[in-house]
Amino acid sequence: MTADLPFMRLALDEARRALERGDVPVGAVVVLGEKVLGTGSNRKDTDPTAHAEVQALRMAASKLGRWNLGDCTLYVTLEPCPMCAGACVNARVSRVVFGAADPRAGAGGTLYNILHDTRLNHRCQVRSGLLAKECTWLLQEYFLRRRRANEKN
Repeated sequence: MTADLPFMRLALDEARRALERGDVPVGAVVVLGEKVLGTGSNRKDTDPTAHAEVQALRMAASKLGRWNLGDCTLYVTLEPCPMCAGACVNARVSRVVFGAADPRAGAGGTLYNILHDTRLNHRCQVRSGLLAKECTWLLQEYFLRRRRANEKN
């Protein structure tokens, strides 16, 4: 759907902000209809749940004043990990649209399929690969910078 492109671009903007901070460049946006309710980007701090998706879901739930996000779509630059996929299922997110697949921890169909597991009480519609090249490039740039920095030390 071309309607997904502007929101994935917003998620990419969030990922770029993380890259500028020196964090893993993953960005997320929660949308209801055409309205952005929550945004987030990965943060290295003392909170192990500070993933982009969790931040965006928390912000959206706070704005709506409810935990159930069943009428919302999550856009994220990297396939959600098991924790984030579980949060999407528990929040009843309707759709998850992601860019880059994650062969090491992807829980949207690549390694695990938590988002669409029929054993769970909710399943999310999934669209993968939207702007995947741009999303992947940001991640590759981040890890290239880290390797260069480690080589200098």
